[in-house]
Amino acid sequence: MAAAHGIERADFDDPGLTGFLEAHLSDIAPTAPATSRHALTMAELMDSSVRLWVVRQDGDVVATGALARLEPGHEELKSMRTAPESRGRGIARLLLEHLLLDARTRGVTRVSLETGSMDFFEPARRLYRSAGFVVCGPFGRYPADPNSVFMTLAW
Repeated sequence: MAAAHGIERADFDDPGLTGFLEAHLSDIAPTAPATSRHALTMAELMDSSVRLWVVRQDGDVVATGALARLEPGHEELKSMRTAPESRGRGIARLLLEHLLLDARTRGVTRVSLETGSMDFFEPARRLYRSAGFVVCGPFGRYPADPNSVFMTLAW
């Protein structure tokens, strides 16, 4: 990945972040019914139980990823998105590695995620599998849902 990329904690006053996250919600809106879409809102991402990072290139947000506390030692991967024009460059993998390292260094022993079951989400599922995530049942407050795939990674 080019040296122009940097991973940093999100600045919620950055209008570029707001636009990027709104695009994330727009991207996933047509993929499933509203009851099967579980992306966090800006207000939810700002909660103290959530750690949101951004990847920047030339000052612009090109990817986001977050960890949300579920219970002691268990966090959920949320808001993973790479800008369409930046996909296929290894940015999501670098960000995922960063998030997992952050979790480990804080004593987290399990990270889980929910993603869509549709073809649109296959690249994400492939990334998660390559990082060691395995399919699991619903966790936290999620109900069983044919539109969702649940995955987890424990160490």
